[in-house]
Amino acid sequence: MSLDQTDPKQYQLQLDNKIAAFKQTMADAGLEIGSPTVYQSAPLGFRMRAEFRIWHEQEQVYYGMNRRGEKRPYIIEDFPIGAPLINQLMPPVLAALNASPVLSRKCFSAEFLASTAGEALITLIYHRPLDAEWEAEARALQARLKVNIIGRSRKQKLVLDRDYVTERLQVGGREYSYQQVESGFTQPNAGINTQMLNWASETLTGKSTGDLVELYCGNGNFTAPLSRHFDAVLATEISKVSVNSAEFNFAANKIDNIQVVRLSAEEFTQALNGERPFRRLAHIDLDTYNFSTVFVDPPRAGLDPDTEKLICRFERILYISCNPKTLAQNLAEITKTHKIESVAVFDQFPWTDHLESGVLLSRIG
Repeated sequence: MSLDQTDPKQYQLQLDNKIAAFKQTMADAGLEIGSPTVYQSAPLGFRMRAEFRIWHEQEQVYYGMNRRGEKRPYIIEDFPIGAPLINQLMPPVLAALNASPVLSRKCFSAEFLASTAGEALITLIYHRPLDAEWEAEARALQARLKVNIIGRSRKQKLVLDRDYVTERLQVGGREYSYQQVESGFTQPNAGINTQMLNWASETLTGKSTGDLVELYCGNGNFTAPLSRHFDAVLATEISKVSVNSAEFNFAANKIDNIQVVRLSAEEFTQALNGERPFRRLAHIDLDTYNFSTVFVDPPRAGLDPDTEKLICRFERILYISCNPKTLAQNLAEITKTHKIESVAVFDQFPWTDHLESGVLLSRIG
Protein backbone atom coordinates (compact mmCIF):
# COMPACT_ATOMS: atom_id res chain seq x y z
CA MET A 1 0.00 0.00 0.00
CA SER A 2 1.20 3.48 -0.82
CA LEU A 3 -0.02 6.16 1.55
CA ASP A 4 -0.72 8.46 -1.37
CA GLN A 5 -3.34 6.00 -2.66
CA THR A 6 -5.89 6.30 0.16
CA ASP A 7 -8.53 8.56 -1.38
CA PRO A 8 -11.79 7.79 0.47
CA LYS A 9 -13.67 8.36 -2.78
CA GLN A 10 -11.94 5.26 -4.16
CA TYR A 11 -12.68 3.06 -1.14
CA GLN A 12 -15.79 1.35 -2.51
CA LEU A 13 -14.08 0.51 -5.80
CA GLN A 14 -11.08 -1.14 -4.11
CA LEU A 15 -13.42 -3.10 -1.83
CA ASP A 16 -15.59 -4.22 -4.76
CA ASN A 17 -12.47 -5.48 -6.54
CA LYS A 18 -11.44 -7.51 -3.50
CA ILE A 19 -14.90 -9.03 -3.14
CA ALA A 20 -14.92 -9.98 -6.81
CA ALA A 21 -11.52 -11.65 -6.40
CA PHE A 22 -12.79 -13.50 -3.31
CA LYS A 23 -15.82 -14.82 -5.15
CA GLN A 24 -13.66 -15.91 -8.07
CA THR A 25 -11.28 -17.78 -5.76
CA MET A 26 -14.22 -19.65 -4.25
CA ALA A 27 -15.74 -20.38 -7.69
CA ASP A 28 -12.41 -21.70 -8.97
CA ALA A 29 -12.48 -24.21 -6.10
CA GLY A 30 -15.99 -25.29 -7.07
CA LEU A 31 -17.60 -23.67 -4.03
CA GLU A 32 -21.05 -22.09 -4.05
CA ILE A 33 -21.10 -19.28 -1.49
CA GLY A 34 -23.99 -17.12 -2.69
CA SER A 35 -23.73 -13.43 -1.80
CA PRO A 36 -21.52 -12.97 1.27
CA THR A 37 -22.43 -10.37 3.85
CA VAL A 38 -19.95 -7.49 3.46
CA TYR A 39 -18.53 -5.55 6.40
CA GLN A 40 -16.84 -2.31 5.39
CA SER A 41 -14.08 -0.55 7.26
CA ALA A 42 -13.70 3.13 7.85
CA PRO A 43 -11.47 4.18 4.91
CA LEU A 44 -9.13 6.21 7.14
CA GLY A 45 -8.10 6.23 10.79
CA PHE A 46 -8.76 2.51 11.29
CA ARG A 47 -5.37 1.05 12.14
CA MET A 48 -4.57 0.59 15.85
CA ARG A 49 -0.99 -0.62 15.30
CA ALA A 50 1.84 0.97 13.34
CA GLU A 51 5.53 0.26 12.88
CA PHE A 52 7.95 2.80 11.41
CA ARG A 53 11.63 2.84 10.65
CA ILE A 54 13.55 5.63 12.31
CA TRP A 55 15.65 7.12 9.53
CA HIS A 56 18.73 9.15 10.45
CA GLU A 57 19.91 11.77 7.96
CA GLN A 58 22.02 14.94 8.47
CA GLU A 59 21.63 14.84 12.25
CA GLN A 60 17.84 14.62 12.00
CA VAL A 61 15.56 11.61 12.42
CA TYR A 62 12.40 10.87 10.48
CA TYR A 63 9.69 8.23 10.30
CA GLY A 64 10.16 6.02 7.27
CA MET A 65 8.70 3.02 5.48
CA ASN A 66 10.25 0.76 2.90
CA ARG A 67 8.69 -0.01 -0.44
CA ARG A 68 9.19 -3.56 -1.58
CA GLY A 69 12.61 -4.01 -3.18
CA GLU A 70 13.95 -0.63 -2.03
CA LYS A 71 16.56 -0.30 0.73
CA ARG A 72 16.13 3.42 1.27
CA PRO A 73 12.83 4.23 3.03
CA TYR A 74 10.52 7.02 2.03
CA ILE A 75 9.75 9.63 4.67
CA ILE A 76 6.37 9.49 6.45
CA GLU A 77 4.95 12.89 7.33
CA ASP A 78 1.44 11.70 8.14
CA PHE A 79 -0.31 8.36 8.45
CA PRO A 80 -3.92 8.68 7.30
CA ILE A 81 -4.85 5.03 7.89
CA GLY A 82 -3.62 5.22 11.49
CA ALA A 83 -5.92 5.74 14.45
CA PRO A 84 -6.33 9.39 15.50
CA LEU A 85 -4.40 8.73 18.71
CA ILE A 86 -1.42 7.36 16.78
CA ASN A 87 -1.42 10.42 14.52
CA GLN A 88 -1.65 12.64 17.57
CA LEU A 89 1.38 10.99 19.18
CA MET A 90 3.65 10.74 16.14
CA PRO A 91 4.81 14.42 16.02
CA PRO A 92 5.75 14.81 19.73
CA VAL A 93 7.56 11.46 19.75
CA LEU A 94 9.58 12.48 16.70
CA ALA A 95 10.27 15.90 18.22
CA ALA A 96 11.51 14.24 21.41
CA LEU A 97 13.86 11.99 19.44
CA ASN A 98 15.25 14.97 17.54
CA ALA A 99 15.70 16.96 20.75
CA SER A 100 17.50 14.20 22.66
CA PRO A 101 20.66 12.41 21.50
CA VAL A 102 20.06 9.93 24.33
CA LEU A 103 16.68 8.91 22.93
CA SER A 104 17.65 9.03 19.26
CA ARG A 105 21.11 7.42 19.28
CA LYS A 106 20.95 4.15 17.34
CA CYS A 107 17.15 4.10 17.50
CA PHE A 108 16.01 2.30 14.36
CA SER A 109 12.30 1.62 14.88
CA ALA A 110 9.22 3.00 16.62
CA GLU A 111 6.05 0.98 17.16
CA PHE A 112 2.68 2.36 18.25
CA LEU A 113 -0.18 0.36 19.78
CA ALA A 114 -3.42 2.19 20.57
CA SER A 115 -6.88 1.26 21.80
CA THR A 116 -10.30 2.77 21.26
CA ALA A 117 -10.37 3.20 25.05
CA GLY A 118 -7.78 5.98 24.66
CA GLU A 119 -4.66 4.09 25.80
CA ALA A 120 -1.40 3.97 23.88
CA LEU A 121 1.91 2.14 24.08
CA ILE A 122 5.08 3.21 22.28
CA THR A 123 8.05 0.88 21.78
CA LEU A 124 11.42 2.35 20.78
CA ILE A 125 13.92 -0.18 19.43
CA TYR A 126 17.70 0.29 19.42
CA HIS A 127 20.99 -1.07 18.16
CA ARG A 128 22.57 -0.42 21.55
CA PRO A 129 22.04 -1.38 25.21
CA LEU A 130 19.69 0.87 27.15
CA ASP A 131 20.96 2.41 30.38
CA ALA A 132 19.76 4.54 33.30
CA GLU A 133 20.22 7.75 31.31
CA TRP A 134 17.92 6.43 28.57
CA GLU A 135 15.37 5.33 31.16
CA ALA A 136 15.31 8.75 32.83
CA GLU A 137 14.63 10.55 29.54
CA ALA A 138 12.10 7.94 28.43
CA ARG A 139 10.24 8.30 31.72
CA ALA A 140 10.09 12.05 31.29
CA LEU A 141 8.66 11.59 27.78
CA GLN A 142 6.17 9.04 29.06
CA ALA A 143 4.94 11.48 31.69
CA ARG A 144 4.59 14.32 29.15
CA LEU A 145 2.65 12.22 26.66
CA LYS A 146 0.63 10.25 29.24
CA VAL A 147 1.36 6.96 27.48
CA ASN A 148 3.35 3.83 28.27
CA ILE A 149 6.84 3.46 26.79
CA ILE A 150 8.99 0.38 26.31
CA GLY A 151 12.63 0.27 25.21
CA ARG A 152 14.00 -2.71 23.32
CA SER A 153 17.45 -3.74 22.20
CA ARG A 154 19.14 -7.07 21.63
CA LYS A 155 18.26 -9.37 24.55
CA GLN A 156 16.80 -6.42 26.46
CA LYS A 157 13.23 -5.27 27.12
CA LEU A 158 12.84 -2.30 29.44
CA VAL A 159 9.22 -1.79 30.49
CA LEU A 160 8.82 1.54 32.28
CA ASP A 161 5.39 0.75 33.73
CA ARG A 162 3.38 -1.77 31.70
CA ASP A 163 3.62 -3.53 28.35
CA TYR A 164 -0.03 -3.56 27.26
CA VAL A 165 -3.06 -1.44 26.50
CA THR A 166 -6.65 -2.24 27.38
CA GLU A 167 -9.20 -2.47 24.58
CA ARG A 168 -12.95 -2.39 25.18
CA LEU A 169 -15.36 -3.74 22.55
CA GLN A 170 -19.15 -4.02 22.44
CA VAL A 171 -20.39 -7.48 21.39
CA GLY A 172 -24.00 -8.57 21.60
CA GLY A 173 -24.93 -5.77 23.98
CA ARG A 174 -22.08 -6.47 26.39
CA GLU A 175 -18.71 -4.75 26.80
CA TYR A 176 -15.63 -6.97 26.75
CA SER A 177 -12.26 -5.87 28.07
CA TYR A 178 -9.06 -7.14 26.45
CA GLN A 179 -5.45 -6.89 27.53
CA GLN A 180 -3.43 -6.34 24.35
CA VAL A 181 0.26 -7.02 24.98
CA GLU A 182 2.98 -5.26 23.01
CA SER A 183 4.57 -8.48 21.74
CA GLY A 184 1.35 -10.45 21.23
CA PHE A 185 -0.91 -10.65 18.20
CA THR A 186 -3.96 -8.37 18.22
CA GLN A 187 -6.45 -7.48 15.52
CA PRO A 188 -5.20 -4.19 13.99
CA ASN A 189 -8.59 -2.80 12.89
CA ALA A 190 -10.78 -2.36 15.98
CA GLY A 191 -13.88 -1.41 14.01
CA ILE A 192 -13.72 -4.50 11.81
CA ASN A 193 -12.76 -6.66 14.78
CA THR A 194 -15.96 -5.58 16.54
CA GLN A 195 -17.97 -6.46 13.43
CA MET A 196 -16.26 -9.86 13.17
CA LEU A 197 -17.02 -10.64 16.81
CA ASN A 198 -20.66 -9.63 16.48
CA TRP A 199 -21.06 -11.61 13.24
CA ALA A 200 -19.55 -14.74 14.81
CA SER A 201 -21.70 -14.41 17.92
CA GLU A 202 -24.91 -13.71 15.97
CA THR A 203 -24.18 -16.58 13.59
CA LEU A 204 -24.10 -19.06 16.48
CA THR A 205 -27.09 -17.62 18.34
CA GLY A 206 -29.78 -20.27 18.64
CA LYS A 207 -27.65 -22.86 16.84
CA SER A 208 -25.12 -23.79 19.47
CA THR A 209 -25.42 -26.58 22.03
CA GLY A 210 -22.99 -28.53 24.16
CA ASP A 211 -19.35 -27.47 24.21
CA LEU A 212 -17.00 -25.54 21.94
CA VAL A 213 -13.43 -26.34 21.00
CA GLU A 214 -11.36 -23.48 19.61
CA LEU A 215 -8.01 -23.73 17.84
CA TYR A 216 -5.64 -20.74 17.58
CA CYS A 217 -7.44 -18.74 20.31
CA GLY A 218 -4.81 -15.99 20.62
CA ASN A 219 -5.61 -13.63 23.49
CA GLY A 220 -9.20 -14.89 23.64
CA ASN A 221 -10.51 -12.26 21.24
CA PHE A 222 -13.29 -14.52 19.90
CA THR A 223 -13.33 -16.97 22.80
CA ALA A 224 -14.76 -14.55 25.35
CA PRO A 225 -17.96 -13.53 23.50
CA LEU A 226 -18.50 -16.99 21.97
CA SER A 227 -18.35 -18.66 25.40
CA ARG A 228 -21.82 -17.34 26.27
CA HIS A 229 -23.31 -19.74 23.68
CA PHE A 230 -21.84 -22.95 25.17
CA ASP A 231 -21.75 -24.93 28.39
CA ALA A 232 -17.95 -25.16 28.30
CA VAL A 233 -15.10 -24.10 26.03
CA LEU A 234 -11.70 -25.70 25.51
CA ALA A 235 -9.35 -23.28 23.72
CA THR A 236 -5.87 -24.01 22.41
CA GLU A 237 -3.01 -21.64 21.64
CA ILE A 238 0.74 -22.23 21.25
CA SER A 239 2.06 -18.76 22.19
CA LYS A 240 2.83 -18.31 25.90
CA VAL A 241 2.24 -14.56 25.66
CA SER A 242 -1.19 -15.09 24.12
CA VAL A 243 -2.14 -17.84 26.59
CA ASN A 244 -1.29 -15.55 29.51
CA SER A 245 -3.31 -12.70 27.98
CA ALA A 246 -6.26 -15.01 27.29
CA GLU A 247 -6.38 -16.18 30.90
CA PHE A 248 -6.08 -12.57 32.09
CA ASN A 249 -8.92 -11.53 29.78
CA PHE A 250 -11.27 -14.31 30.85
CA ALA A 251 -10.75 -13.38 34.50
CA ALA A 252 -11.21 -9.66 33.75
CA ASN A 253 -14.52 -10.42 32.01
CA LYS A 254 -15.63 -12.79 34.79
CA ILE A 255 -15.93 -15.76 32.41
CA ASP A 256 -15.48 -19.10 34.14
CA ASN A 257 -16.44 -21.76 31.57
CA ILE A 258 -13.21 -21.64 29.50
CA GLN A 259 -10.10 -23.78 29.82
CA VAL A 260 -6.98 -22.81 27.86
CA VAL A 261 -4.22 -25.27 26.99
CA ARG A 262 -0.91 -24.37 25.37
CA LEU A 263 -0.96 -26.67 22.37
CA SER A 264 -0.68 -26.15 18.66
CA ALA A 265 -3.57 -27.25 16.46
CA GLU A 266 -1.44 -30.17 15.26
CA GLU A 267 -0.69 -31.25 18.86
CA PHE A 268 -4.33 -31.02 19.87
CA THR A 269 -5.25 -33.18 16.89
CA GLN A 270 -2.76 -35.79 18.07
CA ALA A 271 -4.15 -35.62 21.61
CA LEU A 272 -7.78 -36.00 20.50
CA ASN A 273 -6.78 -38.90 18.26
CA GLY A 274 -5.07 -40.56 21.21
CA GLU A 275 -1.77 -40.65 19.32
CA ARG A 276 0.33 -39.20 22.16
CA PRO A 277 -0.18 -37.75 25.65
CA PHE A 278 0.75 -34.19 26.57
CA ARG A 279 1.77 -33.07 30.03
CA ARG A 280 0.13 -29.72 29.30
CA LEU A 281 -3.19 -31.59 29.00
CA ALA A 282 -2.78 -33.63 32.17
CA HIS A 283 -5.35 -31.55 34.06
CA ILE A 284 -7.95 -31.84 31.25
CA ASP A 285 -10.24 -34.85 30.79
CA LEU A 286 -11.22 -34.64 27.14
CA ASP A 287 -13.86 -37.34 27.62
CA THR A 288 -15.92 -35.01 29.81
CA TYR A 289 -16.55 -32.58 26.94
CA ASN A 290 -19.52 -32.77 24.62
CA PHE A 291 -18.05 -30.91 21.66
CA SER A 292 -20.67 -29.85 19.13
CA THR A 293 -18.88 -26.94 17.48
CA VAL A 294 -15.32 -26.11 16.49
CA PHE A 295 -14.03 -22.59 15.90
CA VAL A 296 -10.82 -22.04 13.92
CA ASP A 297 -8.94 -18.85 13.02
CA PRO A 298 -5.73 -20.24 11.49
CA PRO A 299 -2.68 -18.38 10.15
CA ARG A 300 -2.34 -17.62 6.43
CA ALA A 301 -1.21 -21.18 5.71
CA GLY A 302 -4.69 -22.42 6.64
CA LEU A 303 -5.42 -25.81 8.20
CA ASP A 304 -3.01 -28.71 7.84
CA PRO A 305 -4.54 -31.95 6.48
CA ASP A 306 -4.85 -33.65 9.88
CA THR A 307 -6.56 -30.65 11.49
CA GLU A 308 -8.79 -30.38 8.44
CA LYS A 309 -9.93 -33.96 9.06
CA LEU A 310 -10.29 -33.30 12.79
CA ILE A 311 -12.73 -30.40 12.46
CA CYS A 312 -14.95 -32.44 10.15
CA ARG A 313 -15.84 -34.61 13.15
CA PHE A 314 -17.92 -31.81 14.63
CA GLU A 315 -21.53 -30.95 13.89
CA ARG A 316 -20.76 -27.30 13.25
CA ILE A 317 -17.65 -25.47 12.03
CA LEU A 318 -17.03 -21.73 12.31
CA TYR A 319 -13.98 -20.73 10.25
CA ILE A 320 -12.42 -17.25 10.24
CA SER A 321 -9.83 -16.88 7.48
CA CYS A 322 -7.16 -14.33 6.64
CA ASN A 323 -6.31 -15.98 3.30
CA PRO A 324 -9.02 -16.74 0.70
CA LYS A 325 -6.75 -19.14 -1.20
CA THR A 326 -6.07 -21.47 1.73
CA LEU A 327 -9.68 -21.10 2.87
CA ALA A 328 -10.85 -22.32 -0.54
CA GLN A 329 -8.43 -25.26 -0.38
CA ASN A 330 -9.72 -26.25 3.07
CA LEU A 331 -13.38 -25.77 2.14
CA ALA A 332 -12.98 -27.98 -0.94
CA GLU A 333 -12.38 -30.87 1.50
CA ILE A 334 -14.65 -29.76 4.34
CA THR A 335 -17.68 -29.40 2.06
CA LYS A 336 -17.52 -33.13 1.33
CA THR A 337 -19.06 -33.62 4.79
CA HIS A 338 -20.44 -30.16 5.66
CA LYS A 339 -22.58 -27.57 3.90
CA ILE A 340 -21.98 -23.83 3.89
CA GLU A 341 -24.67 -21.96 5.83
CA SER A 342 -23.30 -18.42 6.03
CA VAL A 343 -20.42 -16.42 4.53
CA ALA A 344 -19.16 -12.94 5.39
CA VAL A 345 -16.19 -10.84 4.30
CA PHE A 346 -14.45 -8.24 6.45
CA ASP A 347 -12.25 -5.45 5.07
CA GLN A 348 -9.66 -5.63 7.83
CA PHE A 349 -6.93 -4.00 5.72
CA PRO A 350 -8.31 -1.35 3.33
CA TRP A 351 -6.02 -0.28 0.47
CA THR A 352 -4.39 -3.73 0.31
CA ASP A 353 -5.35 -6.96 -1.46
CA HIS A 354 -6.00 -8.56 1.92
CA LEU A 355 -9.56 -9.63 2.77
CA GLU A 356 -10.71 -11.57 5.83
CA SER A 357 -13.74 -13.82 5.76
CA GLY A 358 -15.95 -16.00 7.93
CA VAL A 359 -17.79 -19.21 7.05
CA LEU A 360 -20.28 -21.22 9.10
CA LEU A 361 -20.77 -24.86 8.06
CA SER A 362 -22.97 -27.65 9.41
CA ARG A 363 -22.76 -31.39 8.88
CA ILE A 364 -24.70 -32.79 5.92
CA GLY A 365 -27.54 -35.11 6.81
